[in-house]
Amino acid sequence: MDGKQVFSDRTVFCAAFCSETVGGTLFVLLGVTFLTFIITAAAPSDAAEMYFLSHGITPSETLLEQTRQEMGLNAPVLVRYFRWLGEVLTGDLGASYQFGESVFAQLSRKLPATVQLAGGALAITIAVAVPLGVTSAIWKGRMADWLIRLVSFVGISLPNFWLALILLYYFGVVYKWFPVISGGDFRSMVLPALTLAIPLCSGYVRQIRVAVLEQLGQEYVTGARARGIPEWKILIGHVLPGALAPIVTMICLSVGNLLGGAAIVETVFGWPGIGSMVVDAIRVRDYPVIQGYVIWMAVIYLGVSLLGDAVCRLLDPQLRRKKGGYVDEQR
Repeated sequence: MDGKQVFSDRTVFCAAFCSETVGGTLFVLLGVTFLTFIITAAAPSDAAEMYFLSHGITPSETLLEQTRQEMGLNAPVLVRYFRWLGEVLTGDLGASYQFGESVFAQLSRKLPATVQLAGGALAITIAVAVPLGVTSAIWKGRMADWLIRLVSFVGISLPNFWLALILLYYFGVVYKWFPVISGGDFRSMVLPALTLAIPLCSGYVRQIRVAVLEQLGQEYVTGARARGIPEWKILIGHVLPGALAPIVTMICLSVGNLLGGAAIVETVFGWPGIGSMVVDAIRVRDYPVIQGYVIWMAVIYLGVSLLGDAVCRLLDPQLRRKKGGYVDEQR
């Protein structure tokens, strides 16, 4: 197959993939916005009252009724939903009750810190988990394999809040290697990044081990060994590329989770990200911020899931044939 044909196949794949997934994605996003609005609208707290209480004002009933009228809270729920959805589609997520600032501006201000923390945690995870997972698969059934699997089992079983407190106590209070209160710099990022990375590493190790073992059991590996190809060349040139698809899927899911903001970890360490922002919003019932956060989470998860699916299909021609049905089986 020449380069022009490969390019044509991938172009057809991209077009079919987009037409196949965009409709479903928009439907899911619409459902998320509807459920988010209905749940917050059904909350027992009065949005108008919470607006005043967040500013330390005790409103009169007359002022409350006037504010409800101005905020459109007296309209039917569906009317309010479509009005709110129209504003969301124009990029207007509303204004925070607590600060009076645009929700979009708040998310934009908190996003860099969350991206920084997510990048640090993901870098640690990949740097540690890939070598350990491959080693565990190669040394299957030996002492190294049992030890790696035991450590990964312990790591994946640790609750984030407990792990965060332990790391904070020993490395922040006892040894004073890292600051207790986050300052937003690199040293402040180490402990929260480790807290996020340790459970991720444990899950990655187990999945990478399974993916590599599956590739090692394929006939092409047996054939390569029979031809005298060195084991390290088989591993790097054939096994690892074959195991990329599940690894890419895990990375995309992890990115979605991390960019959503690890609320507990950010709160424990005082990290100024999206997770700690939404915890504060829940505490004071700042509904516009909560709604904006849920929409952000939905967009991120759906976006990275679509990206991961597309990359996996591009990496594996069999997935393009089986799922797309538009690549000639005879080629």
